[in-house]
Amino acid sequence: MRLVMLLCLALLAACQSVPPLPAWQSPEGRDDPDLGVIRDLRSGESITPEQLVARLADAPRVLVGEQHDNPDHHALQLWLLRALAERREQGSLLMEMINPDQQDQVDQVRDELAAGHRPENLPGALAWQKNWDWSLYGPIVSYALVQPYPLLAANLDRSEIMQVYRSIPPLSGTASTTEAVREALFTQIRESHCGLLPESQLPAMLAVQQQRDRRMAERLLAAPTPALLFAGAFHTRRDLGVPLHLADLGSSGERVLIFAEVGKPVAAGTADFVWYTAALPEQDHCAKLRR
Repeated sequence: MRLVMLLCLALLAACQSVPPLPAWQSPEGRDDPDLGVIRDLRSGESITPEQLVARLADAPRVLVGEQHDNPDHHALQLWLLRALAERREQGSLLMEMINPDQQDQVDQVRDELAAGHRPENLPGALAWQKNWDWSLYGPIVSYALVQPYPLLAANLDRSEIMQVYRSIPPLSGTASTTEAVREALFTQIRESHCGLLPESQLPAMLAVQQQRDRRMAERLLAAPTPALLFAGAFHTRRDLGVPLHLADLGSSGERVLIFAEVGKPVAAGTADFVWYTAALPEQDHCAKLRR
């Protein structure tokens, strides 16, 4: 009887195991006490990677926020894909980095890979956009393309962005359209452009930001579940981004995980979970813009 119990416990532990964590790649923050800490922002408790995966696995939709240039965030995204796959079947992966006009190429490459043919130039076959560093996104995309679930676009095409910029469309809903949300997004847009953007352009820039968030929400609701979205951290914020648009579209139950560099705390109410990673050296992008 004791042997049977031990075997059962061993099987249970195996089922709840996760892949090995990747080594840190970014050079800063290696001695920070928060490095590697995962915090459940709803309770304030620190949790293990295994507990995080367990708390994400039963959600119909998981939004993962990243800092685009941090390699540790992308390594952990790939880790999370693999870890969740050991708990349940993945329904779909959506990426901010893929536009709708790339979807046909993505689907065609998936079919070619399934048939045993790998394109010599994979990013070229996908019409991958040069502003998204392939060295960072390539491992995730390459992994997702050979999985049984679809890899889906979650952004606006450039032509759609230009149309929004020229003619601001109305945005329906109550959660995403409050004055508090609009003012917070205006502040973010001003700061991200280092105060150099003319005030007259702010409404159009706000419209583009929110229409992108609305598109991500719409694509999440249309995607096979459980669905996973990889996007910039600002897009995934509960208080300003896609979750507000999901609420306006009548959806709830999503979970939000944000990867954040140590020294950049994530407040409760911004996400459900935060995972603190090593950091890149600070860069003064405003100095470059002012030159």
